[in-house]
Amino acid sequence: MAGANTLTFTDAGWDKEVLNSEVPVLVDFWAEWCGPCRMMTPTIDALADDYAGRVKVGKLNVDENGATGMRYKVQSIPMLLLFKGGKVVGQKIGVAGKPDLQKMIDAHLPVTDISSGRVAGLNGAVGRTTDEPKAPESQPAAPDKVKAG
Repeated sequence: MAGANTLTFTDAGWDKEVLNSEVPVLVDFWAEWCGPCRMMTPTIDALADDYAGRVKVGKLNVDENGATGMRYKVQSIPMLLLFKGGKVVGQKIGVAGKPDLQKMIDAHLPVTDISSGRVAGLNGAVGRTTDEPKAPESQPAAPDKVKAG
C-alpha cells in the first residue's frame, strides 16, 4: 500500500529509525479502518518521493504499534508528526494538504544559497549565508561611490 520511498515504522524500530535519524522524519500515524488516513496515502507517498534522501517519510499503524501511539498521545488520526534530532518539531492533525506539509518540512531543512553553493542556517537567512550583509529594508542599499574626475 505504501509507495516506493514511503517507510513503515514500528514500535521495535522507532528509536533507531525516527529518534536517532540524522535527517528529519515525517511520521503519519494511521490505521487501516480510517478513511481520512487512506485519503492521506497519495500525499504521503508524493512527499516521500519529493524529499527522498533529505527527509524520511513513513507511516506507523497505531493498531499494530500501540506503544508508540500511546507514547505520543495519539488520540485522533491521521496525525502527522515531524521529528528532528529526536524531538517533535511539527504537528498536523487530520487531513492535511501537500502544500501545508511541505511548508512544515521546509521550515526544518537547511536552505542552499544557489549562487555560492553554501548552506544557510535556519535563522531566516533564506537565499543568503549568515556572513553576507543585508541592507536595511527601510532604505535601499547605496550604490558604490564613483570618484568624479
